[in-house]
Amino acid sequence: MNSKKIPYKRTILACAHARAEGRVACGNPGRGGAELAAALKDGAKRLGLKGRVRVVKSGCLDLCELGPNVFVYPDGEWLAGACAADADEILKKAAS
Repeated sequence: MNSKKIPYKRTILACAHARAEGRVACGNPGRGGAELAAALKDGAKRLGLKGRVRVVKSGCLDLCELGPNVFVYPDGEWLAGACAADADEILKKAAS
């Protein structure tokens, strides 16, 4: 294993986890997690953030009732109840 410098200024984890058994999850139909993750990924490309901000569609971040949830690393910022319309604002803040 080799230790490397973190290649991005920020990493955004966007929960798109879905549960088949009907329990609340950010990525369940109508909750918006998958749409938020897609908007963040598309927005990062559109805003030219490649190499600076990495968007990762994540599994469960464990606060499903508050979601969709986004975690910005290394800032430690947790955004609950985010939606696709928030994507550009999240990305612009992460890029600054």
